[in-house]
Amino acid sequence: PPMSDPSPTSSAESTTITSAFHTRVVDECLGIIAGETDLIANTANLSAVLFELFNEDRSNSVNWAGFYFSRQAGNLVLGPFQGKAACIRISFAKGVCGAAARTQVSQIVPDVHKFPNHIACDSASESEIVVPIISPNGTTVGVIDLDSTALGTFTDDDRVALELIAKTIAPQLSQFLGYEAQ
Repeated sequence: PPMSDPSPTSSAESTTITSAFHTRVVDECLGIIAGETDLIANTANLSAVLFELFNEDRSNSVNWAGFYFSRQAGNLVLGPFQGKAACIRISFAKGVCGAAARTQVSQIVPDVHKFPNHIACDSASESEIVVPIISPNGTTVGVIDLDSTALGTFTDDDRVALELIAKTIAPQLSQFLGYEAQ
């Protein structure tokens, strides 16, 4: 049966997993972190699984998959990832990651060159999806970020799957960063 998210970010957006690929992504990601309490281990494994599965499905076009953590107000700091070396710090005021963190709305960008204030950590990136990770008390505690060397790589179905993963990891990330979980 399709998986659904009981707390959608917007009533107009789909929150149901409808494809076998996305069901596999969610199942493998949630399975690999089940029972593990170490955030670094979990986000490292999630990065690896996302990188591998999206590359299998997207003709090896995904060149970066990983996490940024909100370790200080208004800024993101690089967390575990797969891909080339990345920008270490990103302001909430800049780039796709900053926009997702600031607005708490997932960003699907078919052409990063058309996104205002895009930060080109890897000049080969052409499209991007960033999903905010929101603590149980409503604070942005990080983002999940995937980049691709192809235009228009990411879809709304990708957003739904990544939001389910973000909601699952949010309480652990909140605790790790010292945000009070409610």
